Amino acid sequence: MTSPKRAWHRPEALLLLMAVAMPLAFGTWLALINNFAIERAAFTGAEIGILQSLREIPGFLAFTFIFLLAWVREQTLALLFLLLLGFGVAITGLLPSFSGLLVTTFVMSVGFHYFETARNSLTLQWLEKSQTAAFMGKMIAAGSAASLLIYGMIWLLLEHGGLSMAWVYAIGGGLAVVLAVGAWFAFPHFPEKVEQHKKLILRKRYSLYYVITFLAGARRQIFMVFAGFLLVEKFGFDAAAISLVFLASMALNVVAGPAIGRLIGRIGDRRALTYEYIGLFFVFTAYAFVDSAWIAVVLYLLDHIFFAMSIAIRTYFQKIADPAEIAPTAGVAFTINHIAAVLLPAPFGLLWLVSPSAVFLVGAGLALLSLVCVRLVPTDPRPGREWVFAKPVTTEQQAG
Repeated sequence: MTSPKRAWHRPEALLLLMAVAMPLAFGTWLALINNFAIERAAFTGAEIGILQSLREIPGFLAFTFIFLLAWVREQTLALLFLLLLGFGVAITGLLPSFSGLLVTTFVMSVGFHYFETARNSLTLQWLEKSQTAAFMGKMIAAGSAASLLIYGMIWLLLEHGGLSMAWVYAIGGGLAVVLAVGAWFAFPHFPEKVEQHKKLILRKRYSLYYVITFLAGARRQIFMVFAGFLLVEKFGFDAAAISLVFLASMALNVVAGPAIGRLIGRIGDRRALTYEYIGLFFVFTAYAFVDSAWIAVVLYLLDHIFFAMSIAIRTYFQKIADPAEIAPTAGVAFTINHIAAVLLPAPFGLLWLVSPSAVFLVGAGLALLSLVCVRLVPTDPRPGREWVFAKPVTTEQQAG
């Protein structure tokens, strides 16, 4: 019989713990950054755009993650970068200036993006294809529950506790640091099912996956940067109000995450992504013309529901990938995802000064382009069947 001590010594348990730890730090940073930047550092849309562009540079460099695997195990790297994420968030409140926020944001971002690269890779390596979508839905729910906890804590500490945003940053980042150190000592090292290549890999047969990943990064970045900023700038939401909006979005994902994971497993990646991008087109278009704070909040919540369906991008890749290429491709995919994320926020911050609506209309256009691409995903993706026009690889071709 398995001892109680070892019953949870499974990769799935570590994945769930990491899913909980990350939003404790990043959720704190995200919930407060607009208010902190505006109220403490006198940011405008232009400075916010520059800050967000800088935040995405480590994501753009995520392909370098593969070179670290030559010296450090992937599981170890995940926990080290989770710790760095927590540290970067914890010190954010100590430097309330343009240059200070650039430094702390970069430290936080290195931890966040390299941790996410490792976690995504380990998830696809450790889970069976038939279970991935459903389990990733559970991870979304676990992460959302943690976000719910941290956003509730932020609201209580700011509204009723009388703490400054600097202290809230320290608490949120510190919790992630504690969990990273705890996981380091509590979990064994889980062996690789398939040894991963330690070099950069770009495959022509992954081209559709690359394009979908690029577009997902572009349209998601527009909403992440400017949807929250609109609530603050146009509708006057303070930090406590923003936290309540985040609370509502995470509460929805706690319920919706597992259901969406099961749905993707049932209807397939292609249909799930189709529903996502149709929904996002209408969300972006509505956000461009919204004049009601309540409608803006509803659109914000809908975006988070649709975004949960993007796990189908990763399950699609898992089905077409060579198992030994998951780690190197995870780094490359993160880089591709962040090309637009690095380039767009600064010029879009300037565009925002002229026309906020135009920013969201571009997002609607990107959602339509994404919809065209995901319709090229086959209903039965597998190696040799990466898009609808590809012919399946024969047994003789595989042997050759």
